[in-house]
Amino acid sequence: MDLLIRSCSGFHIGCSINHMSSSSCPTLRPSTRFFTVRSSLPFPQQKAMYHRELQAAVDVVERACRLCSDVQKSLFSSDGRIFEKSDKTPVTVADFGVQALVSLELSRLFPDIPLVAEEDSAFLRSSSSFLLDSVVSAVTDKTSAGDKPLTSNDVMQAIDRGGKSAFVFGVKPETYWVLDPIDGTRGFLKGSQALYVVGLALVVAGNIVLGVMGCPNWQGDTSNQLIAEGQEDKSNLPGLGAIMVAHVGCGTWMRSLSHISDSMVKVHTGWVRCFVDLCCLVHAARFCIPDSQTWESLPLSVSFSSTTNCDSIKDGQVLLLPTCCGSLCKYLMVASGRASVFILRAKPQTVIKAWDHAVGMICVHEAGGQVTDWKGSQLDLAADQVERRAIFPSGGVLVTNGNLHNQILEVISSSSSIV
Repeated sequence: MDLLIRSCSGFHIGCSINHMSSSSCPTLRPSTRFFTVRSSLPFPQQKAMYHRELQAAVDVVERACRLCSDVQKSLFSSDGRIFEKSDKTPVTVADFGVQALVSLELSRLFPDIPLVAEEDSAFLRSSSSFLLDSVVSAVTDKTSAGDKPLTSNDVMQAIDRGGKSAFVFGVKPETYWVLDPIDGTRGFLKGSQALYVVGLALVVAGNIVLGVMGCPNWQGDTSNQLIAEGQEDKSNLPGLGAIMVAHVGCGTWMRSLSHISDSMVKVHTGWVRCFVDLCCLVHAARFCIPDSQTWESLPLSVSFSSTTNCDSIKDGQVLLLPTCCGSLCKYLMVASGRASVFILRAKPQTVIKAWDHAVGMICVHEAGGQVTDWKGSQLDLAADQVERRAIFPSGGVLVTNGNLHNQILEVISSSSSIV
């Protein structure tokens, strides 16, 4: 039989899953659950305590995505735009540019809210002037700073505002932004078809209250929804991509990005409510795992083998979805209903960063899913009491549609010799 998989846009993906009967799971949510809202945000201000903060976050993430798109085009047409940090991870003008842009905009609007982010300016200060000049140029093109031109020092200070030791928190609950300027930099460097995410979340008193993920290369689910609802077909317009937002108590929503091929033109489609999928059998689920990890390294491999071929899933196999690099891409897949599970194993000597998970956590939660560590405990963003930069999940991180969560935790528990 063909299993119809619901995504946040109502787009159904046909994938032959012969071992799943029609009575295996409850009926999928009816298509009437899917609707679009044409607005700057998908819910009224009176329903969202952090409406102003979310509007600002959507605006700056969208501009950050356009910055990424512009820089990415230049990566494949000129030399000298790809650099390596001391830890050998690739970093580009876009990584620094996005952090500087977001920091500048948020500090202007919310000067009392600190920023926790991935980069700092140390590498820029030790590199060629060409890199720094390129970052300043990229940020200047997208910022709303006004008539005063940005200097190199302005940009480096903005980057360092989110860097290590920029703000000392302490044990009490705090309010702060968490930014991943580009989650999936290696995917960013692969070209136009690879997924990467700009992710921004706001934490208030220890709780994530809103999140925005921009994915410039997300492929046209929102356009398909508009076509299905009798709206104008915008799928042939340049500027593929999507932006996902979540606000506590208001759900998770997605729409297409503005016309990222032209920063002066904005084409917005309507907001679409996102829900996780309704799969309730582990063997019928669609899984995402880190690109650096193998299925065989995970506890579920004791019970199931894996395949990436959705047209030929055998008994005892589960489907692995290729989603390119970064954790936030996988959260986006689960929150949008494209994937059922994202599972990550914590490795010794590897620090799990808060910005790789914060925005994804609220997007999945507000879409009806669940996020815990491998023992079923909530991820503690305040575990790093001084800097709020690291989290310490027991065993690893488990992200699911909710229906599968306890089942997979039981498999992990029964395979404790592997954990």
